[in-house]
Amino acid sequence: MEKMQILFPEPQLKILRGIAKKNDRPVSELVRAAVSFWIARNGIFEAEIISEPPPVYHCGEILVNADKLRSLANSDREKL
Repeated sequence: MEKMQILFPEPQLKILRGIAKKNDRPVSELVRAAVSFWIARNGIFEAEIISEPPPVYHCGEILVNADKLRSLANSDREKL
């Protein structure tokens, strides 16, 4: 690995440190994971660059068409 210095705005760094503490991980690990995710998102998957791709989640089938979501989301309000 090669060392690099990066400057973050204080609000962003505060959030990043909070996430690192919550997950019991160093900030550097979170930054490397975020960069790996961004590289993968841009279609660059080379074994030398990324040791493993970012996690992908499958949440199941889509049960409702998009045109019906609003009415279903507000259906409980109509009963009031």
